[in-house]
Amino acid sequence: MDMSPNPDSPSSGGGKGGGGGIGSSGGGSSSPSVGTATPQSPSRYEAQKRRDWNTFGQYLRNHRPPLSLAQCSGAHVLEFLRYLDQFGKTKVHAAACPFFGHPNPPAPCPCPLRQAWGSLDALVGRLRAAFEENGGRPESNPFAARAVRLYLREVREHQARARGVSYEKKKRKKPQQLQGGDGSSAGLHGHGHGHQPPPPPPAGAAC
Repeated sequence: MDMSPNPDSPSSGGGKGGGGGIGSSGGGSSSPSVGTATPQSPSRYEAQKRRDWNTFGQYLRNHRPPLSLAQCSGAHVLEFLRYLDQFGKTKVHAAACPFFGHPNPPAPCPCPLRQAWGSLDALVGRLRAAFEENGGRPESNPFAARAVRLYLREVREHQARARGVSYEKKKRKKPQQLQGGDGSSAGLHGHGHGHQPPPPPPAGAAC
């Protein structure tokens, strides 16, 4: 099966500087938009996924010895993720650092920069999808290997302790206000009763 990276996509990143697939805005990737948007135009996600796929393919070609995608395993994916750490921009404090566990350290420290867990997690998701889109079988997908999942979990827990941040997902509250036809708010709680007439005055009351 043909599982080689797409050669038609320009990849500006080289072997050393090509780790910009993570969190990089990438040079000019998408074609200029025309007056009417076409459904087939690649989204930002698809463009980023193609850049990441090309970066991983270039990493395999530069590997010593070079690797084909069919030879790639979860261990090689871990090598790739660790290789990308040299391009990271997230300060991860060592246990001996006085700022260990502080989300906003008051002074600089010599602790290394790493790829943030969220960037690595999103990258693996894109590459997992790209692997199958390029002919790979789901049961042999190296990006879905158990070792990769355990590594990501370990990175998340370590960075959470070192940086003093929590990666718990926060639920966003969606506004329930509905706009009526005249632009006024109609029913904040979703009731479609409109304005009700006032109750009649009690019997015997003066008009």
